[in-house]
Amino acid sequence: MAMNVFDAVRARRSVKSFTDRPLPEGAVESLLELVVLAPNHRMTEPWRFIVLGPEARRTYGGLKGESRARRVDDPEAAQAVLRKTVEKMSALPSMVAFVQVLDDDPEIREEDFATIYMGMQNFLLGAVAMGLGTHVKTGAILDEPATREALEVEEGERILALVQLGEPAEVPNEKPRTTATERTRKLL
Repeated sequence: MAMNVFDAVRARRSVKSFTDRPLPEGAVESLLELVVLAPNHRMTEPWRFIVLGPEARRTYGGLKGESRARRVDDPEAAQAVLRKTVEKMSALPSMVAFVQVLDDDPEIREEDFATIYMGMQNFLLGAVAMGLGTHVKTGAILDEPATREALEVEEGERILALVQLGEPAEVPNEKPRTTATERTRKLL
């Protein structure tokens, strides 16, 4: 029986650890097809996707590890942080970069940003329905020249997020959230 969208939304979590089991054949491609179905004002189709294979994940892990290690004073501890980060990124079953083609018009650029994030939510919910877990990663490292070069991001493109994907080793508990009712105003 297929999972309904309400259940998928309620079941989605940011998974921090994955098993080493490979993804089902065609899973990433199927999930990316859900992304391109997102609402897209003006039909600009601003998305590009980069699926990071084992070597690319290792390279990114080195860049991320170096960034983390720079914040550690003890050289031995810094090297341990670097090694651990490389190992963690290398062990991921899959990672996908969501890239935006930047339009010259600021209004269109903002609309395109929103459409990619709506598409990313489709990806996340599709993963839940397939029994997979995800973790969306953002941050300044995505704009660093070394990261852009390693992921072969072209001029006029921006990495919005990296999504880690795999079979969850464990699913985190739901975090408490304020209800929508408590955040809603109704205007007459």
